[in-house]
Amino acid sequence: MTHQYVLSATRQWVESFVIGLNLCPFAKKELVQNRIRFSITEATTEVDLLVTLKKELEILEGDKAIETTLLIHPGALDAFTDYNQFLGRVDELLVSLELEGVFQVASFHPNYQFAGTHPDDPENFTNRSPYPTLHIIREESLERAIEQYPDVGHIPERNIELMNQMGVEKLSAMLKSMYLAE
Repeated sequence: MTHQYVLSATRQWVESFVIGLNLCPFAKKELVQNRIRFSITEATTEVDLLVTLKKELEILEGDKAIETTLLIHPGALDAFTDYNQFLGRVDELLVSLELEGVFQVASFHPNYQFAGTHPDDPENFTNRSPYPTLHIIREESLERAIEQYPDVGHIPERNIELMNQMGVEKLSAMLKSMYLAE
């Protein structure tokens, strides 16, 4: 699979799923203003992915024109349990670089599963993406966006309600449609 293929699927997911379903009310502005960096890595190991993540944090730290980065890693951490365990290492990296509180990393995966849910529960689709993806977010920008958005605390429950209304079959079909013919 080519980088263009991965990029097209991920961009389609952001446009039609994340923004189209309004799962993140802050995303549209950044996409329209071309302030989302889509970065695809060839990393196949956790160590390689951590090195790439460190570089992406440095890029984001040095370029204020980039609001947020989606680090897409189709060759690493395909199994959700491995991916989920890896997130602790991501937090450790932020601490070691003294970037905790500056950036946070949100997680997306094709098989995302929240604790206490079943794999086929619709609510898991709020964090399902075409490929494993680490979303690097500027905390300062997130705080500003939250201040301007009414009832930000209701976003997760609204998203869960929407996912439940749509159902697994429709959500699965939507996510599957992101994979374009190569």
